[in-house]
Amino acid sequence: MAQHDDGGTNAAAGSAVEHSDLSDPGTAVVSSDAIQNPGLPPHRLRVTDIDPKKEKTAERNVYTLFYLSIVGSIFAVAAYVAFPITPGNTTSVRLNTLFLGLGIALGLLALGIGAIYWAKNLMRGDELTEMRHTTRGSDATRERAVEIFKEGNQESGFGRRSLIRNSLIGALLAFPLPGIVLFRDLAPAADPAKLLSHTMWKKGTRLTHDPSGAPIKASDVTLGSVFHVIPEGLIGREDALEQKAKAAVLVMRLEPDLLHASKGREKWNYNGIVAYSKICTHAGCPVALYEQQTHHLLCPCHSSTFDVEHECEVIFGPAKRPLPQLPITVDSEGYLIAQSDFHEPVGPSFWERS
Repeated sequence: MAQHDDGGTNAAAGSAVEHSDLSDPGTAVVSSDAIQNPGLPPHRLRVTDIDPKKEKTAERNVYTLFYLSIVGSIFAVAAYVAFPITPGNTTSVRLNTLFLGLGIALGLLALGIGAIYWAKNLMRGDELTEMRHTTRGSDATRERAVEIFKEGNQESGFGRRSLIRNSLIGALLAFPLPGIVLFRDLAPAADPAKLLSHTMWKKGTRLTHDPSGAPIKASDVTLGSVFHVIPEGLIGREDALEQKAKAAVLVMRLEPDLLHASKGREKWNYNGIVAYSKICTHAGCPVALYEQQTHHLLCPCHSSTFDVEHECEVIFGPAKRPLPQLPITVDSEGYLIAQSDFHEPVGPSFWERS
């Protein structure tokens, strides 16, 4: 009986060995020599963690950089005022660009270096591992988030290092000043709507070719043609570009019966010749594309489309109002002339209008 049991045991063992030898080679095997997680390396203290004097020096360096950032931002504003750009004077452009750029560079560079120096030398430097979690945290997680902010304040020393905190706040408040001054100076000194309400056009001003300045006869404007027009007397003026930006006009000729003039505008055209402002009412781009077959004017910037047959009303695009029409007629010599200035402001509609 004992021999029978031993035999059975040996047979079972042999069977197990035999089965193991025939195991599928693709079966995963857990091995005792698998790579273990080594964990984080030992924390290495910085010199500012060991030596209080070094810590004090690092703190002094940080707020000095922040104060230097303030100086750079203020210097940029001062340089912009002290070295104005004079039209036609390239030296003034160079000086303005040089000193303005130096001030802005100093303000931003000192602020960035100070923040990095602070983080590397004074903020808590322990290594840590954070586990991923779901996007929406529980109430306990949210409470923990508040605690983390408090811990961050303690670790960074933001609350107790008053000189660093105050200098950082000052630098952050000062560094946008050059940009604010620059962008503010781009705005017109006067009310834009009033500036755009009046142009060089007045009663009797001849329509002339752009850029030659040659006057245009009504007989020169044929069906389907389009003329880029400026007012007579524009060429040679010191403010020619500024005046042209408001007074530029497009002139076209259609069959008179195609024009749908509203009440009071019946005589604003001459035998089918109409004139409209070239300045798009969306963003001020020059409207320069004319579709002869459809009688549409197109702005190349944002594809606003205006119907010339219906007083240049907007039929497509972001523009919100029609192109202003210039009332025209002819003089005794047959030249096209303006009856008056535009009856509404030219240019973009985003300026405040009454």
